Amino acid sequence: MNMRRALCTFCCQDQFQGSGHQELNCTRCILEENLNSQQLDESTCSNDSVVGDDTEGDCQTSLSTLCSDTALMDLRDVSDQNDVLDQPGDPVIIENSDAGDAEVGVSCQYSFDDFEPIKVIGRGSYAKVLMVEHKKTQRVFAMKVIKKEFVSHFEDNSWVLTEKNIFITAANYPFLVSLHSCFQTASRLCFVMEFVRGGDLMYLMERKRKLPENHARFYVAEISLALNYLHTRGIIYRDLKLENVLLDHEGHIKLTDYGMCKEGKWPGYKTSSLCGTPNYIAPEIIREEEYGFSVDWWALGILLFEMLMGKCPFEINEGKNNRGQDLYEVILEKPLRIPRSVSLNASLVLKGFLNKNPDERLGCDQNNGFCDVKHHPFFKSIDWEMLEQKQVIPCYIPQLDSERDLANFPSEFTDEPVQFTPDDQDAMDELKFEGFEYVNPKFMLQETKL
Repeated sequence: MNMRRALCTFCCQDQFQGSGHQELNCTRCILEENLNSQQLDESTCSNDSVVGDDTEGDCQTSLSTLCSDTALMDLRDVSDQNDVLDQPGDPVIIENSDAGDAEVGVSCQYSFDDFEPIKVIGRGSYAKVLMVEHKKTQRVFAMKVIKKEFVSHFEDNSWVLTEKNIFITAANYPFLVSLHSCFQTASRLCFVMEFVRGGDLMYLMERKRKLPENHARFYVAEISLALNYLHTRGIIYRDLKLENVLLDHEGHIKLTDYGMCKEGKWPGYKTSSLCGTPNYIAPEIIREEEYGFSVDWWALGILLFEMLMGKCPFEINEGKNNRGQDLYEVILEKPLRIPRSVSLNASLVLKGFLNKNPDERLGCDQNNGFCDVKHHPFFKSIDWEMLEQKQVIPCYIPQLDSERDLANFPSEFTDEPVQFTPDDQDAMDELKFEGFEYVNPKFMLQETKL
């Protein structure tokens, strides 16, 4: 499977996670391009944000227009445990009371002082993720730290609160990463999440190259349960990809990274925001049509194809100009080709998920969408009730020595030293995100008993 790192295609040629055929723009370049385009063209759209309500008055955009939502396209190209805060080698910003840092908001129940940083476990476009230990309970968590400076570049920064809301919604579902707490400092927003230590599907596919059909079916079935859980609560996930599917220590999946989710989208309601990872973007997004939950089922089909074949179904031929617009044309025009080695039922389910017409796509029937998925012949062997209760033994169980074993995380992150520098008090002290602080009652109850 071609999983070499992708290059930024705008100017700086930085490398970051992604399949080799997928050229992306890194945060610094795409943000600069976005800001420049807004300065040059006052008509540039900035209202169709990632989490803004869609109304008849929303301005229309094109794929060539970099608006606030498009600027977030592919910025989250790594999972919650693979996100970027500063440039590689920069120290982790850890504030403490001795350094003069004060938590923003009196309702915050946790701060950096409550956690001991252990390792850097990931970088992405807008955050860094640390493995931390809660000092009181000695429990291990993942802490995602986001720069307020990055968030402030977008006119609508409510996607941060949306991510928090999705975390709360996902708190008690077995196939979604849950939240311990979140708090803010003068210049940082911090999500403390459960630590999922089995790595992600990208890391697994780099080693396995392809998965047997029963193995891929197990993952797709659990992912479809997670998607249906979100859909029944009016949430479009919009960022399904290998990097955002984590494996827990038992081998079950957990979806992560909710920053691109769209809330309040019940059946019949649609959005038109331009966002996603290029190889996973559904045709209706490229055609600038309104869409709903259909885009998640398309992405699931892409994911299944990758697991079975070890490559994306829609790629640009080697030697051609590997630019985003060319890839979009391939997605729109290239017919789906499935090798004869794939079983009939697997071929049928792939054709169902990867139907370019969202009205005919598997999972998209307004009344029986998920039932159609569950009763598809490909999933005939799945006991959905047992699966949802995690009573089905996974095909692959990560080999881990302890709850702090980082064998399934890239060494380029874990080998990086954790350094401490005081927060810049003058940086973003005026940016207070009202209502950001949160403590999961389940964890609070556990900790008060100690």
